Amino acid sequence: MRNNQAMTPHRVAVLALDRVVGLDLGTPAQVFSTARDADNAHYYAVDTCTPGARPVRSSAGFRVLPDHGLELLERADTVVVPGVHGDATLAPVEPEVIEALRAAYHRGVRIMSICTGAFVLAAAGLLDGRRATTHWAYADRFCRLHPHVDLDPDVLFVADDRVLTSAGVAAGIDLCLHVVRTDHGSQVANQAARRCVMPPWRDGGQAQYIERPVPQAPDTSTAGAREWARQRLHEPVSLRELAGQARMSVRTFTRRFRAETGLSPAQWLLHERTDHARLLLESTDLSVDQIARRSGFGTTAALRQQLHQRIGVAPSAYRRAFRRG
Repeated sequence: MRNNQAMTPHRVAVLALDRVVGLDLGTPAQVFSTARDADNAHYYAVDTCTPGARPVRSSAGFRVLPDHGLELLERADTVVVPGVHGDATLAPVEPEVIEALRAAYHRGVRIMSICTGAFVLAAAGLLDGRRATTHWAYADRFCRLHPHVDLDPDVLFVADDRVLTSAGVAAGIDLCLHVVRTDHGSQVANQAARRCVMPPWRDGGQAQYIERPVPQAPDTSTAGAREWARQRLHEPVSLRELAGQARMSVRTFTRRFRAETGLSPAQWLLHERTDHARLLLESTDLSVDQIARRSGFGTTAALRQQLHQRIGVAPSAYRRAFRRG
């Protein structure tokens, strides 16, 4: 999905349906418009469409007046379906919408959904046999309506080949930043995240946001320990040291860490080291062996194994694909 900088911007079509979620609708234009090259030229062009170019209601009490109908999908490189609110997830999807989405997919277009937009993709049959996600509060309904989809309600987003789905609301930002990172590398994605006043990558999944009967106390965050560890990725970091930074017992720290991030401390640390190694591969001339040491893996073999498990490529291949001059 990567574009040559001399080419026209990558065309993104946002398909708004009745009762569209307001934040979901604005997310693609906001995030993709902040992805720019060194000359401040936009990598993406975002337009909105509805069936028949008709106005649709939003969940926020305003109407969407689109400039395009479904014909916009015929010339799009990526199609994004924002979420629909409440009982709109139960409404039948118009046949012309299903036909347009299927035609776009079969043309090789990348298809994305935000939040309950996954219900629309599932109705079109684009999620059958695939792993996907949606807002955790709608997971049970989704599974009842679409049993042929492998739903994972714990993650922020899922990228399954050319079909990508995100969890609720703000997770659409995570998904769009992931797409920017995939298309143009971490440096562009990090710049886009800064313009959106967002972290380039959020720890854990949506499991940390699911309502629980026992609330967490506000003064028990493990954020300080996480930041301490980020400054020492090149060093051995033990669970006992992390717990000590948070002034907690190891048992209490482990429980609260998972509640806040959705990951165990060891999993989180592995993700941080992998992401740091990716950034060094993209932005420095360091050897792979040096990067393995600076990111805390110690050996090239350990880095190679983890990078392959995480994203399916070797360090040298990743550098060739994502290195920006």
